Parts: sequence; structure tokens; C-alpha cells
Amino acid sequence: MKVLLCDDEENIRSLMKRFFSLEAIDCDTAENGLSAQRMLRESAYDAVLVDLRMPGLDGLSLIKWLRAEGFRMPIIMISAHGEITDAVTALKEGADDYVVKPFDPEELVIKLKNLVEASNLKNLVEGGKRLDMLIGDSPEMLRIKSVIAKAALSSATVLITGESGTGKEVVAREIHNLSNVKDGPFIPINIGGIPENLLESELFGYEKGAFTGASSRKNGMFELASGGTLFLDEIGDMPLSLQVKILRVLQERKMTRLGGVEQIPINARIVAATNKNLEEMVKKGDFREDLFYRLNVVRIEIPPLRERSEDIPLLAAYIIRKLSRDMSSRITGFTPEAIEALKSHHFYGNVRELENIIERAMIFTDSSTIDVKDLDLRSSVSRSMKKNEELSSSRDARSLRDLEKDAIIAALHRWEGNRTKASEELGITRRTLISKIKEYDIKL
Repeated sequence: MKVLLCDDEENIRSLMKRFFSLEAIDCDTAENGLSAQRMLRESAYDAVLVDLRMPGLDGLSLIKWLRAEGFRMPIIMISAHGEITDAVTALKEGADDYVVKPFDPEELVIKLKNLVEASNLKNLVEGGKRLDMLIGDSPEMLRIKSVIAKAALSSATVLITGESGTGKEVVAREIHNLSNVKDGPFIPINIGGIPENLLESELFGYEKGAFTGASSRKNGMFELASGGTLFLDEIGDMPLSLQVKILRVLQERKMTRLGGVEQIPINARIVAATNKNLEEMVKKGDFREDLFYRLNVVRIEIPPLRERSEDIPLLAAYIIRKLSRDMSSRITGFTPEAIEALKSHHFYGNVRELENIIERAMIFTDSSTIDVKDLDLRSSVSRSMKKNEELSSSRDARSLRDLEKDAIIAALHRWEGNRTKASEELGITRRTLISKIKEYDIKL
């Protein structure tokens, strides 16, 4: 993968270039919009990252120029917290996503790879027809595609459930792209990735003077998604104090900015997603039952990859074609034994784990074909679960807290301290993982 980072801060350019190199991402840097224009004319890039505030040609103007010139690669806007509305304006002008400073480089890389993968899928054309963004022809995937097609034609609220790495945002984007609001904005917001004290203002916006530092009016995500789709990712992490306000918006289709009195109509399709069991959360009192039923009008459950292993050969073939282009690799495929090994692997990280395994194999193999010996099929998660079951059934079984702590430590060691990847493996949010690390005083 080759990307262009345009930012006027030299330290950010230098740090991100080094970080990208560790992720096998080739990164060119530009200090302003004019330099970026020259580089874009001279080289091909899989994605562009653009800082919002730059002297001369600013980020928003660069994005408008990119789309006007016909560049189709994904664009990620980089903004500060106080520029959140401008960042969402950039989404309407052609950006695909945004990150807010200070951002986590690991999460940025995940977002970047997901966008490039989705872009490659969208641009694959056979016989003039766009290839489905969801790869697979198993009965489970055919069922999901059918539900997506039907749900997209209605305006009903959709709840997408599934483990981390199964492609919930891909499903949400497909619903948007097939709907009658496809020409409107697709506004994603990760509930678990925004501090609780900022979440309400991000969703509802605020009036000038609503609180210290509110020097001007800001529109919220609900308002900015008007005429399009608002994607509420990780809805299970929504604080109880905000759940009642979200419920009121869904019921009345109106909202009020913080510090305001005006009732603003909401004209946005709502799609939510979670990797949590909301029914269990409702029973425990952690999630409002009335909000759950408001969200759960149309339910799309994405099965884990281990339950549709027949899709793995098709997915693996697509991934290796995509990575071969990104890495300028001569690797063309897999041995039959490698495919069988992949089909029998227990993918707790789902499609994301499959891509990581293939990418590692492509880096280290000396052949044009990936064999079993090239694959790092670590079944440590299933071994850990088996061990925990044995411990819990033994006379000296330890407490659930001990087991949870051990599972967290094991996952962090497996991913060499990478909290984002460890949290994905464990099926919890990164914020929850950090909280657990503090709770158990885990030292790495």
C-alpha cells in the first residue's frame, strides 16, 4: 500500500512515516496542499491523509480539487476536536473518514486498511457490474446480502451485530450505497472511541456559550447526516445517561443542540452496530430495553468467519490479489494444503485476522505460492479457552477475575503490547481494555 500524508507539522509527518514503515505501508509526505497536488500528478497512491488546517491551500480545498480532478482513492481528513464540524463538512465534499488529534496511529492504520480494502472491492468491475462489497457465496452470506438489499429499500432503523473483524461497517456502507439516500453523506461515529464527556456534543452539537470554550455554534452528527445515513458504531458502549436522549431522537425525529431550545428535525437514516450482546445488557440494566427495540427493527447478524469456512478460498484469493498489487509481489496463490489449513483455522479475529495471516506469509515466503509452512496459524485463543474450561472445571479452579486477567495478559503478549489488536481479539473495545489493564494493574 502506498499513501500520501499532507500535513504542515514536520513532527507528525516524520512520526507517521516511521510508523507506517513498521506496518509495511509506503508513505510519501507533503508539507502543504500545493506540494500534494504536484505529487498526486506524478505518482499513484492508494489513499491520501489530509490535515484540515494548512497554510496556502488548506485541506478542504485539496479534497475538493482531488474529487474535481477525478481521483477516486480514499481520503482521510485529520482535524482537531474544535474542528469536528469542518471535518464532517469535508466528508460531504468527498472525504471518506476523519480522525481527531491526538489520534492513535494503530487505529488510523486499521481505518486506512479498511478504507483501501473497501475501495478496491468497490472498484473491481466485471462486465460493467460492481462486485459485491461482501465477498462470499456461502448460504450465510447469500442470506445477509438478501437482507441488505431489502433493508436498503426501506427507511427502517437497522441493527448490525457480529464479532470484531466481521465487517459491520462494510455492511452499513452497503446499506447506504443501495438506499435512496446514497447521494447523501455517510457519517460514521465510533461511540466507544469518543470520551464520554465529549460524546453528547459530538452527536447533538451545541450553541454558542453552551459551555466554556463554546465560542460558536457547532452542528452535531445527527444534524450533519441529514439526507444521508448516520452509522452509530459500538452502540453497546453508549452511556446510560445518553441512551434516553438517543431514544427521544428516534421517537420524535427531532433533537436540540446543547444549550439550545430549538427543535431541529432529523432527516437521517440510522444504522447501528455492536459486537456486544444487547439482550444480555438489557437484562442486566446496562442498556435500555425501549432503545433496544427502537434500534432492532431490522436485524442483520454477521456470522464469524469460522462458521462460513467455505468462503475462505474466495476471500483469500481476493486478499492475495489486493496485497500483491500493494506490495508489488510475485506471489500468485496458495497450495491446496494451505487453503485447507486456512479453512480449518479457528478465526477469532475473523476477516481481519485472515488478512494479517496472509500478509505475514507474503512477506516471509520465498516461493510464488504460499504453503502451510508459510502460514502463522496461531490457535492460541482456542487453546486459552480450552485451558480456562479445564481450570474452571477443576477442584482448584480460579476466579473469573483471574481468568479474565490471564486472557488479557496472553492477548497483549500475543500482539506484543498492541492494545488495539488485543482488544479486537478479546471482543472488547480498546477503552474497555485500557480500563481492565488499570483495574488489574497489568504491567508489560
